[in-house]
Amino acid sequence: MANRIEHELVPVLFEELQKERFITVSTVDYETGGPNVSAISWVFAESEGKILIAVDSRSKIVKNILANPLVVLNIIANESSYSICASAELKAEKLKGVPLQLSLLSCKVNEVRDVMFYGAKISAEPQYEKTYDKEAADRLDRQVKEAMKNAV
Repeated sequence: MANRIEHELVPVLFEELQKERFITVSTVDYETGGPNVSAISWVFAESEGKILIAVDSRSKIVKNILANPLVVLNIIANESSYSICASAELKAEKLKGVPLQLSLLSCKVNEVRDVMFYGAKISAEPQYEKTYDKEAADRLDRQVKEAMKNAV
């Protein structure tokens, strides 16, 4: 996908966003007007043109998109780094069916760019481990994913 601008997710990115994974979300800080970057894992591509993310309802991400809906999602996949520019909206202030106060954001994809620097590829994708009870984490992840799909 190098040097091309797409206006929706290409198939490989759509597939990668069907499961929990590490991405970063960049928003415009509602207080300073500067950039704000957060790491999240509750992400789901509803379609090639729409990505859902779940975040803590008290998160600065929510306040930022209410003031300015422009976001950039960065995903490392398919041996590269991709920038997904989108317009976000608060789809649900409180995501139903989960024990946490989570909000659901819907991101309409405007453009997708391969932003990996020339002559290189990603040799290992980011990995992370949950630092709390594995069984509880797996249960919560299933609940959040199901709630995200049901909110569609």
